[in-house]
Amino acid sequence: MHTLIIAEAGVNHNGSLRTCYDLIDQAKSVGADYVKFQTFKTELCISKNAKKASYQLKTTGELESQFEMVKKLELSSENHLKILEKCESLGIGFSSTGFDRASVDFLIELGVDFVKIPSGEITNLPYLRHVGSKGLPIILSTGMSTMQEVKDAVRILEQAGSKKSDITVLHCNTEYPTPMEDVNLRAMLSMENEIGVKVGYSDHTLGIEVPIAAVALGATVIEKHFTLDRTMQGPDHAASLEPDELKQMVYSIRNIEKAMGDGSKKPSKSEQKNISAARKSIVASAPILKGDLLTENNLSVKRPGNGISPMKWDELIGSVSQASYETDELI
Repeated sequence: MHTLIIAEAGVNHNGSLRTCYDLIDQAKSVGADYVKFQTFKTELCISKNAKKASYQLKTTGELESQFEMVKKLELSSENHLKILEKCESLGIGFSSTGFDRASVDFLIELGVDFVKIPSGEITNLPYLRHVGSKGLPIILSTGMSTMQEVKDAVRILEQAGSKKSDITVLHCNTEYPTPMEDVNLRAMLSMENEIGVKVGYSDHTLGIEVPIAAVALGATVIEKHFTLDRTMQGPDHAASLEPDELKQMVYSIRNIEKAMGDGSKKPSKSEQKNISAARKSIVASAPILKGDLLTENNLSVKRPGNGISPMKWDELIGSVSQASYETDELI
């Protein structure tokens, strides 16, 4: 079992290539499988009249429009190439979410391993049809969605040419940060059961416990926003992990993967040596002579466990002793 961990740098670079490099360094150092950015042409995605989301207003104020805010966070094609080179030099996977069809095509030209569909595009039929025709694995975030909307999106992707086996659906809540009572982690399992796809979880809660729980429930992909400093200016920093927290999340997920095991209930290799010391055997509770009747008055159950198991108690009671025993001696 290996959970794909995507460290979501997103737009937390604030338009700085130097910050992109620092984010990549941190993602690699904590053991993430991929570092992910966001790729878009603002003019293709956002109208001049679009209002900010409520969480964006809290973190960036009202002095600029959503268009103006996002335009400052747009990465150039040249910077994408430099980011890709940096990832390749460190041996960490590069990924990015394409928010428009032209950006999806550009990322595919760069050689991404999969196409990431953000939650906001799950009802964008032309976009879904375009992505589905590309023949690459797809990771689909489902924030704000009903089950029927997720089913419809998966159907459109399949009709466009995608194999269901190549689609991973991420449960997600798009409030930054997500209140714990709104996580609804069991919805991930509902999608797995009802749609028949691989599932994962894209997390916007504060802390690391929910993605760890998601892995224990069977998430195959975990996506989590991170930043160099939560106090930096920008829409997503406040709901992101700092590097030490991201490191702890990755470490904890890898431990949970080991802890899940194969599901077979049996003594583990490490605990087999404890069986004799911790379990009990049938012993003499008083001196017993050969030929005596074994009864509850001269038998007892005590450690160690390397004699006759107490599960044989009923078989011994009422039988004749075949030897003589001192008190506490194993029968």
